[in-house]
Amino acid sequence: MSTDAPDYRTIIADGLWNRNVVLAQLLALCPLMAVTATATNGLGMGMATTFVLVASGFSVSLWRGFITPEIRIPVFVLIIASQVTLVEMGMNAWLHELYKVLGLFIPLIVTNCAILGRAEAFASRNDVIPSMVDGFFMGLGFTAVLVVIGGIREVLGSGTLFFNASLLLGEQFSFLETVVFGEDYKGFLLLILPPGGFIVLGFLIALKNVIDAARVKRATERALDHGAQSTPERAA
Repeated sequence: MSTDAPDYRTIIADGLWNRNVVLAQLLALCPLMAVTATATNGLGMGMATTFVLVASGFSVSLWRGFITPEIRIPVFVLIIASQVTLVEMGMNAWLHELYKVLGLFIPLIVTNCAILGRAEAFASRNDVIPSMVDGFFMGLGFTAVLVVIGGIREVLGSGTLFFNASLLLGEQFSFLETVVFGEDYKGFLLLILPPGGFIVLGFLIALKNVIDAARVKRATERALDHGAQSTPERAA
C-alpha cells in the first residue's frame, strides 16, 4: 500500500499537459498519424485508449501485490491485451462503422507504449483510485491531442469537422457534425495525408514548448520580485 497521499492536482496536470502522452513523451505516434484524418476518428481512438488506460490501471494496481517483479511485464501485457480484446469486441458490436474505420489500430492499442508505461511507472506502485485517475487523465490528454490534430487536418483538408460523427459514434453525436467551409472548398490534400499529421504535430509541440517557456519565465520573475521585496524587510 502507498504511504503517501496522492497529489491529484499533479496527476491531472501531468496527464493533460506536463507529461502528455504525445506532446511531452512523443508516444503513440503510429495510431496518431493513422487515424487523425478526421476529428471523429481521433475521438473514437482516444475513447478506446482511455478505457484501456483506466481499466489497466485498475487491474494492475489491484493485483500488484501478487505479481512478482520477474514476470511483471508479461503479466501487464496480458492484462492490457485482454482489455483491448474487450474494447475491440464492444466496438465491433455497438460501434461497427467506427470499428471498420479504425481497423487494425484497435488491437494495436496493446502495443501502445504509453499504456504499458503507466502500468509500470504508476499503477504498479500506487493504489487503485489514484491509478484509475492517472489512467483517465492520461487518456483524456491523449484524446484531446487526437481530436485537435484530427480537427485541424479535417477542417483545412476537407472543410468539415466531425464528419460522419453520427454514423461512426452514434446518433447522440450528430450535433458535432459541422460544415466549416462551403461545398466548393477544395481543401489541402497534404493535410489529409500522413505528412500533414507530422506537420500539425510539429506545430503543436512547438506551441507547447513556447507556453512552457513563458510559464517558467513568469515563475522566475515572480520569484525574483518576491526575493527583492523580502530583502529590505530582513534588513529592517
